[in-house]
Amino acid sequence: MTQFMRHLLFALFCWLSLAAHAAVDPALVKQLAAEESEDKIAAIQKIAQTADPDAAKLLQSLDEGTLKDAKGEDITINNRVRGELASALAALRLFDPDRAVRFKAARELAASADVAIAPLLAKARDKEGDGQIKALLAEAHALATLKDPDMNVRIAAAKALATSTDPNTRTLLKAMTEPANEAESLVRRAAFASYIEVKDRLTIGENVGKIFSGLSLGSILLLAALGLAITYGVMGVINMAHGELLMIGAYATYAVQGVFRNYVPAWLDWYVLAAIPVAFFAAALVGVVLERTVIRWLYGRPLETLLATWGLSLMLIQAARLIFGAQNVELANPSWMSGGLEVIPGLMLPANRLVIVGFALFVLALVWVLMNRTRLGMFVRAVTQNRPMAGCVGVPTSRIDTVAFALGAGIAGLGGVALSQIANVGPDMGQGYIVDSFMVVVLGGVGQLAGAVWAALGLGIVTKFLEGWAGAVVAKIVVLVFIIVFIQKRPQGLFALKGRFVEN
Repeated sequence: MTQFMRHLLFALFCWLSLAAHAAVDPALVKQLAAEESEDKIAAIQKIAQTADPDAAKLLQSLDEGTLKDAKGEDITINNRVRGELASALAALRLFDPDRAVRFKAARELAASADVAIAPLLAKARDKEGDGQIKALLAEAHALATLKDPDMNVRIAAAKALATSTDPNTRTLLKAMTEPANEAESLVRRAAFASYIEVKDRLTIGENVGKIFSGLSLGSILLLAALGLAITYGVMGVINMAHGELLMIGAYATYAVQGVFRNYVPAWLDWYVLAAIPVAFFAAALVGVVLERTVIRWLYGRPLETLLATWGLSLMLIQAARLIFGAQNVELANPSWMSGGLEVIPGLMLPANRLVIVGFALFVLALVWVLMNRTRLGMFVRAVTQNRPMAGCVGVPTSRIDTVAFALGAGIAGLGGVALSQIANVGPDMGQGYIVDSFMVVVLGGVGQLAGAVWAALGLGIVTKFLEGWAGAVVAKIVVLVFIIVFIQKRPQGLFALKGRFVEN
């Protein structure tokens, strides 16, 4: 009796399973359990073309391994069948009521469309009301029909892909222009015309992306060099510890993140804003200590100052290792700095870099106002242009030296805040920016904000284009050689100071 009940329950289970998939042809359901992979794939493709919700449930059960054959055994599939099954499930999700699900499925199929699901793609494209998803489906359908036996269908598909912004489509169209890959000359001609359009469009996008990357790099160099332009311009100090002031600003940001995470986690998204004044004053305080204890005793002795500040940089690096450890620390981007902005199809500008560019412009504006619209700025400019004369008319040059060095160090700390959002934060992070900062200052002209801006942005953009052409190492060498040659021809840099600089 017990065995009879087991058989009865199993029969009931099988009947319920069939009832659940009643809309699917039972012959196709039976074919899913066939021995040959080709038979299973054919059944999957035919089931998917029904675009029925029951078809999606059936294929999902097959994917999860819960679908059973007539004997009650699990239907097994290999990797080849699983790949076809994934495409079929993605195609069926094109009819989901949720836009996000349809968009994700269209993105997946645009990357791996097959001629077998072309009719389903056409059906979904004609039914779709969302313009963005419709465009993706049109591209996926064109990709799927590139291997259609009909030459006219392939020509239409090649022409339809002329509007694509996908680099993979460019590669595919280029391959189709080869006789070895496409026998028909008319198809090759259509593919070549579309390839040229796609290539030109992608080239424009790539160049715009390089310009933005150059502006992003230039904004970092500007933040790193602004403070150096002030201290080097006022005191003529070659501060080799300037990179470590960047590092102090980054670690101050890390410390603020820790405070927010432990005490006010609900406000963690805004820790970067709170870190800005903390990083500025932390780096400025270290700058005051360095100027008061070491640097002020070495004015007028550039070689000794260079060696002393290099030693100070090593001390600061070791102090960071002792306090925070030798390994890099982790900083998270706030949600409002995550994601990106798609300015043109295929070109996404990262949100964190957009914020950094805006932040650099904001700091630049504040420094300009400080230097050109305040009493302190007037004193700094006076000391920069003629120190003895400024002292004779009552400017406290010694105090201005300290304030200017603190200001330059604080601006470097702000650069560390920006760097913490795009680069690894570790004890040695400042070493990679000190040489570039000096190049910006020398190329732009000592003590000149306008020169620092043009030099930083120009070096950033040129470096990114050279990196794409010859690699990062060669780009560095070419930029350095250019600066050396430029300084030989124009020692004062892009912008020369008005008046005379007389060392103390």
